[in-house]
Amino acid sequence: MKIHIQTLDFTPKQDLIDLVNEKVEKLERFSDRIVESRVVLRVEKSEKRDNKICEVRVVIPGNDLFVSKKFESFEEGIHKVTDTLQRQLKEWKEKQG
Repeated sequence: MKIHIQTLDFTPKQDLIDLVNEKVEKLERFSDRIVESRVVLRVEKSEKRDNKICEVRVVIPGNDLFVSKKFESFEEGIHKVTDTLQRQLKEWKEKQG
């Protein structure tokens, strides 16, 4: 699976990139049909503390899965977004039979 990471409005530290790769790679355990994953991390210009946006799209032939949420930190965001994708992948796999 290819993993594409795009960051907008900030420069990520290597620790964050490593965390994203680690968490997204684990999604392969739930389906061997994943072609690629696209991750977008961006900072929304806002006075609110939860201005970090994590978006992950998992590309599966015939059906992409997508999650986008706001958080106070990218680390929290990537954990929760990938947890949500794990649930979506399990549900998708059950529907496939």
